[in-house]
Amino acid sequence: MSQERPYGFDTLQIHAGAKPDPATGARQVPIYQTTSYVFRDAAHAAALFGLKEVGFIYSRLTNPTVQVLAERVAALEGGAGAVCCSSGHAAQIMAIFPLMGPGRNVVASTRLYGGTVTQFSQTIKRFGWSAKFVDFDDLDAVRAAIDDDTRAVFCESVANPGGYVTDLDAVAKVADAAGLPLIVDNTSATPYLCRPIEHGATLVVHSATKYLTGNGTVTGGVVVDSGTFDWSASDKFPSLSQPEPAYHGLKFHETFGPAAFTFHSIAIGLRDLGMTMNPQGAHYTLMGIETLSLRMQKHCANAVKVAGWLENHPKVARVTYAGLPSSPYAERAKRICPKGTGGLFTFALKDGYDACVRFVDAVQLFSHVANLGDTRSLVIHSASTTHAQLTEEQQIAAGANPDVVRVSIGIEDADDLIADLDQALAQI
Repeated sequence: MSQERPYGFDTLQIHAGAKPDPATGARQVPIYQTTSYVFRDAAHAAALFGLKEVGFIYSRLTNPTVQVLAERVAALEGGAGAVCCSSGHAAQIMAIFPLMGPGRNVVASTRLYGGTVTQFSQTIKRFGWSAKFVDFDDLDAVRAAIDDDTRAVFCESVANPGGYVTDLDAVAKVADAAGLPLIVDNTSATPYLCRPIEHGATLVVHSATKYLTGNGTVTGGVVVDSGTFDWSASDKFPSLSQPEPAYHGLKFHETFGPAAFTFHSIAIGLRDLGMTMNPQGAHYTLMGIETLSLRMQKHCANAVKVAGWLENHPKVARVTYAGLPSSPYAERAKRICPKGTGGLFTFALKDGYDACVRFVDAVQLFSHVANLGDTRSLVIHSASTTHAQLTEEQQIAAGANPDVVRVSIGIEDADDLIADLDQALAQI
């Protein structure tokens, strides 16, 4: 897409990365349901495999439908490039894979989705990596956690489950001073509400399963590279700055510049880890993104109304929504998420754990599922489900206390949602 003036978000979410199909004139992005692609000749094949020419080889690496999605999300985030993969968890591994090595660590926020805490505290140990969890409101603690083996700083823009808003500008300064990339999970906010790269992030990850797709039909993940980090400034990132044996000594950063991370993620990450997004899933996500801004406006408007009502209910102890004036993160949210803080938040019930369980069982319009970001309103008791693998101390640090219910507010009529919550609360 080339033009004299930059396109706005609403235009990019429909057009970025796509043009009418040159073979058929199809206006919507086709689903290229193919594993492989015919080469023009032997020289063409050799150039593709040698990274001397960009094109399609095999759908584990690249696919035309998936490529449109990558380019669209990169455009919406203001990044230099992106790579799509099979899930949000895959995106997290893809993001840190080129940066890490045995004995290396990542400094991560305590306020993360429970599955991410488990992935970082348990699973990555099998690669010889580790994570240090720190309260990112304590910048001195973040600085102190960074050591000679730290290779990345990781947080969520709007944290799942509590809707906590991270001060990305402040954290980015800490990461930059240490010569480290800041990786931001922007799933809950989406690029419509927050653009982490504008606040200093190096990489942005998404679970496309959530708001980007918006209809609960597919799983997917995206890693967006800002293209601004100097991978050759130190010897900390040899995968990107040093000769790559698999490509006859090619140096990714020297060869591809701002696109180095994206090329590495495709040529090595997807090649060897194989966490590929399928083209039909990419197509569903592309269709969802076409209405992203419209949906996020409604998610935010509904969440403000529902959270305000809950805050005044006699059985509710507290509400964590950063979009409320009473939130300790209200002022920060105006700077980090000026258009709103999304539809995700928690509320605590005065009668504790058992009341949460009874409440979840009593809702009718809300769906009790392990997902968020759907057009439908969703509810779950995080401590007994998504964060059940964590210790109670970790649950509290993440905002998934035993007395807390997480809601993902959809785009239904807000009064209908309030009526459902009201009848469910009446039953406890």
